[in-house]
Amino acid sequence: MSNQLAHETSPYLLQHANNPVDWFPWGPQAMDNARQQQRPIFLSIGYSACHWCHVMERESFENEQIAEYLNENFVCIKVDREERPDLDQIYMNAVQMMTGHGGWPMSVFLTPELQPFYGGTYWPPHASRGMPGFDQVLTAVLDAWTNRREQAIDQAAKLTGHLQKVADGLSASGDLSSELLRMATARLQQAFDSTHGGFGSAPKFPHSMDLQMLLRSWKRWPHDETLKMVTLSLDKMAHGGIFDHLAGGFARYSVDERWLVPHFEKMLYDNALLTSLYLDAYLITGNEEYGRVARQTMNYLLTDMTDDCGGFHSTEDADSEGEEGKYYVWTPDQVKEILGEGLAERFCYVYGVTDAGNFEGKNILNLVKTIDQCAKIRGWDAEELARDMSDARSRLLVARRQRVRPGKDDKILVSWNGLIIDVLARASGIFRGDSRYDEANAPEETSVDIAQEYFQAASRAADFILKCMRRDDGRLMHSWRNGQPKFDGFLDDYTCLANGLISLYEASFEERWIDHAVVLVDMVLDHFHDPEQGGFFFTADDHEPLIARNKDLQDGSVPSGNSMAAMVLLRLGKICGREKYIEVAHGTLQLASGLIEEAPAATGQMLIALDRYLGPTHEIVILGEPNEDDTSDVLHELRRRFLPNHVVACRPQSVFPEGSPLLDTLFSGREARTPSPTVYICENSVCRQPVLGKQASLEAWELLVRDQRV
Repeated sequence: MSNQLAHETSPYLLQHANNPVDWFPWGPQAMDNARQQQRPIFLSIGYSACHWCHVMERESFENEQIAEYLNENFVCIKVDREERPDLDQIYMNAVQMMTGHGGWPMSVFLTPELQPFYGGTYWPPHASRGMPGFDQVLTAVLDAWTNRREQAIDQAAKLTGHLQKVADGLSASGDLSSELLRMATARLQQAFDSTHGGFGSAPKFPHSMDLQMLLRSWKRWPHDETLKMVTLSLDKMAHGGIFDHLAGGFARYSVDERWLVPHFEKMLYDNALLTSLYLDAYLITGNEEYGRVARQTMNYLLTDMTDDCGGFHSTEDADSEGEEGKYYVWTPDQVKEILGEGLAERFCYVYGVTDAGNFEGKNILNLVKTIDQCAKIRGWDAEELARDMSDARSRLLVARRQRVRPGKDDKILVSWNGLIIDVLARASGIFRGDSRYDEANAPEETSVDIAQEYFQAASRAADFILKCMRRDDGRLMHSWRNGQPKFDGFLDDYTCLANGLISLYEASFEERWIDHAVVLVDMVLDHFHDPEQGGFFFTADDHEPLIARNKDLQDGSVPSGNSMAAMVLLRLGKICGREKYIEVAHGTLQLASGLIEEAPAATGQMLIALDRYLGPTHEIVILGEPNEDDTSDVLHELRRRFLPNHVVACRPQSVFPEGSPLLDTLFSGREARTPSPTVYICENSVCRQPVLGKQASLEAWELLVRDQRV
């Protein structure tokens, strides 16, 4: 038997297609049924990699008695939060208002007019562990709807009113000054875990955007403690179980404060954001381990998360064969069987594999001590031990790939793909000339040019989206799977993709990427912008009417759409000389200033945009052939430095007549001189004397690195 979800493309919805619950997807049929029958709606929102979503399905949605009760008394709607982040935002706000917390699976009861009157997250099927049972919740909700309906409807109307006020965004309450950055840094210092890194206690999330903001704070005010907060966090995460030491890539979060036990699901967005963070730290510190972690994570995405069409898949599940983490954990005997006694003894010591185990009797690989520290303690040769561990990881990864792999959600989301396009484009400039090292397939360095590999992967994903995930009028779609694009694009689809396209331009100087980015940004201004109050709505002006139209100013697991809009407008405004873009970015930052003051830890990406707005922002214009040696070397050295607030454009002199007119403002009046390249360093369109030749250009980069103006 199957329900109405059998015709969907979402892997999450298809997981529930054979439940005895008569699920409907969100849409007119379910709404009409609820209104005609005057039944309450049970709305369940989750995603395919969610462990507790699987648990509630097994316990309750596959329970015949619970399913019968639901089918007789409710209209049941199942939503994939990754396909419909608009619904997830609205009803998560409602659950948090009602309960003080949120999470997935999200369970909300709605009136037939879609207004929420009761909600929560996971409930066990029957009362246990201090929680009410789902059976009790259903009985109580139905009793309220049957016997106190007017009260329930009135409560839903009041809650909807609160949701609409929240959706409007916060009013401005302060100047856009560097003091907001100072204040945010101080608040993060208060929440910092100086022992294990990160912020707060268990469960512990990476907080990538907050850590990136701290690097920009350190750039303005170079305090050792600020940088130490970031490097300690990165070290602990890279050594902990949250990092996959065999294949690369990070799990979503750690259930403990030490980063040991991950919530094993892997999300595309986490790995994009963390890679960007490790790249920044690599540029600042030169610590090769940060570069290695970034490369391993990108290699994981290229190897395991790339669709044949070129886009990137969304998530990998926490569970395999019905057990959380089974794919990733080891026993000493399993390691010995693959590595042999001697190498296994070393590996188990280094990666903390014991008979007692550290996770349900088995072992999550982690580095309690670094490999160098292990060598020193045991009297082993450090270089030999590093080679042995590389060989051991390679062999264990080959063996692990023979296991039953966790399920994958292979739909392609524009916003998340925009994040990884940006990272890969940046990395292609940073790692020019480096080789890819894939421990599973190549125990020796290969001749693969990873810079070219990263750029090709980024451009291929971008080309796929621009070709296959747009409507006939050029507007973006949000999701794609099995050849089917679905759902109109949201704010973060446009802004994250446009940001990635700008990075593709700065990596290659193919001017078509700027043309595409401007088209997307102009669509955002036409369909998402609020010209009266400032900022942007998450949904377009012609989107399906919902009970609230949100302005997402607060970061969640991904950057808020408004913060990405501000960032893109600032970057593109400088590159294209469009003052209007910068003015709209200012209005967006002004709208968010109250939230920044109130909750800086929830506005990391907006603070990064604020840092760019405050500047100094340098416009670097290079006249020279990007692929010729001297110009190429100058560009490479620029990309190897931590200069977060600049834009760069490069043209051979011969391109001037045929180049994109969108870049004419930046190149206007610039002349190539000898020796090549000619570099113009400008600020607010006022340029210094041009810098000529390779050596002078490299000296100019050093001056920019030391520019610490506030």
